[in-house]
Amino acid sequence: MRTLRLVTTLAVAGLLAGGVALVAATPASAATAVFAVTNNWGNGYQGQVTVTNDTSAPITSWRVEFDLPSSSTVSQSWNAQQTTSGSHYTFANVSWNGTLAAGASTSFGFLVNGTGTPLNCTVNGASCAGGPPPTTPPPTTPPPTTGTPVERYGQLRVCGTTMCDRSGARVQLRGISSMWLNWETAPYAENLSALTWMRDNWNLQVIRAAMGVEPAGAYLSDPAKARAQVETIINNAVTAGVYVIVDWHAHEAQNNQSQAVAFFGDLARRYGNLPNVIWEPYNEPLQVSWTNVIKPYHQAVVSAIRAADPDNIIVLGTPTWSQDVDVAAASPVTGTNLMYTLHFYSCTHGASLRAKGDAAIRAGLALFVTEWGASNADGGLDGRACLPEAQSWIDWMKTNGISWTAWKLDVGTDTTNLLSPGAPVTGGWTNYLHGHAPFVVANMR
Repeated sequence: MRTLRLVTTLAVAGLLAGGVALVAATPASAATAVFAVTNNWGNGYQGQVTVTNDTSAPITSWRVEFDLPSSSTVSQSWNAQQTTSGSHYTFANVSWNGTLAAGASTSFGFLVNGTGTPLNCTVNGASCAGGPPPTTPPPTTPPPTTGTPVERYGQLRVCGTTMCDRSGARVQLRGISSMWLNWETAPYAENLSALTWMRDNWNLQVIRAAMGVEPAGAYLSDPAKARAQVETIINNAVTAGVYVIVDWHAHEAQNNQSQAVAFFGDLARRYGNLPNVIWEPYNEPLQVSWTNVIKPYHQAVVSAIRAADPDNIIVLGTPTWSQDVDVAAASPVTGTNLMYTLHFYSCTHGASLRAKGDAAIRAGLALFVTEWGASNADGGLDGRACLPEAQSWIDWMKTNGISWTAWKLDVGTDTTNLLSPGAPVTGGWTNYLHGHAPFVVANMR
């Protein structure tokens, strides 16, 4: 970790006894702010500033200001109120971290696009002492603008609270999820022609293979069939040059942990060398404990994957049907290239769930919306679509660089069925869009 120490002097005011308030000058004593680069991905980095009260009395507020070179910008921050004027950035305390007892510290973080580090730093208006900035990383080659998604982006990784490509540029993948593979009406998700058609006509970049686990006919009762379906989708994704999410589509995965460990460990050994694969070990946990139930399960499966695949992204399900990302943020799983699942259905979920997402991002979590619909949480049994709220979600995901896959590639009457009756298995679905499909497709392009 590279650091730049910032020093300032604070004066404190005192009250004298007897009911008369006087401002009493006290001997000047130093408060400090230390800047550190906590994660660096070539053409951007995650920074952190730790403010420490070295005075002998409490302070009730703080404000850190600095400039960045014109080639660098702060894209997001957390644990501070950010204001921006050109290349000048101000970070003031929020309500809960402004008061610092003597010797106490607090930190705020931010993401920078570019390699420039803070200049002209001040804390509460006083000049900061200088120090060596982080070493500027070597220039990177921008990704190509043509070719398949995997040719353009290559190996993906987590950078701060977002996803980046092989050159360190932020990536927002957009695509669709299969139906539960054990319940799909036809093998739409397993058809290579359909996948390449979606890539070329919908701008699909990622497909999610939602492998049902617990119901009759799913993985636990017919593992050979389920595994063959998933492997077909993986191999098709490699041929088409798109990314693929391998989804253990379960609600009580902790009850079958050994099977999940064996499944992901085996696939990681055979496919973990590919840049295409993203692992999703737990679709939607129910309302069970994160720390006592879900997190230990994730730790076991992540360990099995990492034994063979050290770098592909793993997306971790969160409590309450993958909504309580703020709970997971309080005790995240240790590891690299880990993201966390947030699911929404826009007729049911709105600003309050986005606030949970915002809280998780402020705490440093990287999110991936692996399932969503412009419908009620039941997938739209009533056929209704809530497009204005869905647009609010689309805007929020774009702002925060959150990748997504929409539910679901199948035929049926639910709002979230993307296809209408008669849709051929091989693609060519321009005249077969159903439910929220026109909205989904428009936002993939």
